[in-house]
Amino acid sequence: MPAPLIQHPFMSPDGLVETNAGAMVDAMLAFELALAEVQEEHGALPEGTSRTMRAKLEQHPFDIADIATGIASGGNAAIPFVKQGRAALPDALKRYWHQGATSQDVVDTALMLLLKPRLASLDLLLRRCRAAAISLMQAHAATVMVGRTLMQQALPITFGVKVAHWALGLEQGRRRLVPLAESGLPVQFGGAVGVHSGWGEQGLDLMDALAKRLGLSVPVLPWHTDRQPIHALGTALDAVAGAAEKLALDVALMTQTEVGELAEPAGEGMGESSSMPHKRNPVRCALIRAAARQVHGHATVLINAAAQPLERGLGEWHAEWAPLIDSAVLLEGALEQAVVLLEGLQVHPQAMQRNLAITGGAIMAEPVARLLAPIVGQDAAKRISADAAEIARLGGRPYAEVLHEQLLAEHHQVDGRIGMADLERATDPGLYLGSSQAQVRRAIDWLEGSQVFPQA
Repeated sequence: MPAPLIQHPFMSPDGLVETNAGAMVDAMLAFELALAEVQEEHGALPEGTSRTMRAKLEQHPFDIADIATGIASGGNAAIPFVKQGRAALPDALKRYWHQGATSQDVVDTALMLLLKPRLASLDLLLRRCRAAAISLMQAHAATVMVGRTLMQQALPITFGVKVAHWALGLEQGRRRLVPLAESGLPVQFGGAVGVHSGWGEQGLDLMDALAKRLGLSVPVLPWHTDRQPIHALGTALDAVAGAAEKLALDVALMTQTEVGELAEPAGEGMGESSSMPHKRNPVRCALIRAAARQVHGHATVLINAAAQPLERGLGEWHAEWAPLIDSAVLLEGALEQAVVLLEGLQVHPQAMQRNLAITGGAIMAEPVARLLAPIVGQDAAKRISADAAEIARLGGRPYAEVLHEQLLAEHHQVDGRIGMADLERATDPGLYLGSSQAQVRRAIDWLEGSQVFPQA
């Protein structure tokens, strides 16, 4: 597969390097050496065994290609890796290598070790997104724009409250990942059938000590076919991906030529077309959405692998490996783009004002109907406001002016009770923002942690 051309562009470059095949081998080795150390500390290995193992293997050139070839016969990378490690040890130490462990212990723990720094990176990126979003919210708490439903103009909102929803989605996802990063990536050590066969009750002590040495959490029990940790991680990654995709989708729609309310940060060659010199495509949004869509697909694989048979999965476990790592690195890549997007987003309030005026003010038909209803009745008020909106739209005339003419000509009961000044106030979008600005303040309080609301 031409991965550098069709897969890697959506992923974090650092994440790719730090989760490559060599990193996986290093993580498996970290597990085996840590296991030998805790076993020696508990008197299960002769003194000095783990130190000699480390000296022999820490700089040993494991043959990654041979390990990859060996997966075809063994079914996972741990089996050929363990064989290579044992072959590199003196005969007196071979019996102590991989003692009491099984291949799933090696692979699951190695994956947790690879993912832990990825979660730390995701947290930093999400914090940057939060800070950039708060700045936008503060700058545009009162910037009036069109609120759209079913892709059509609906009622006015502020751009600040739109950004607030982007920020809340990303931050809620971050708060799902934080507990996993702090205590939810567990060590795996259970042996062949998950009960530390041959080690008695000491097996649990070894598992606990191994977790501490590797900086992972202590599970209640070995979790060979209890895939709740993987399910929790996969769905949390997917939740953040959904929030990032929402951000990118909204921004892309608002950058359309006919809308022009936002623009992606400029850069040399950024967004250029292969054939149309005038175009400035929302490439960062495309990269975010493409990465997120792949994360969604990977989440489906992880969810469907949650129920695994008996004491060891038959294909379900194996199916988790790539989706789990890819999800983290794809999401990291998406958030790297999201940070640049939010920190450099170009906002065009003039275009927002222009779009508010496209209908001549007819976007304010609802408050006009509310103004008229006590005088002419609910049904007539709705009809009058709608008719005037259509006339204003077709004629390119101010909505308040059309309304005033209609009321004078056809609805004499309104005369003297509602004047032009009343209609102009009713059709001013800036006076019909509901709780938009209060929502921005409330969202900032929650994002900064100064107030706790139910969703927290």
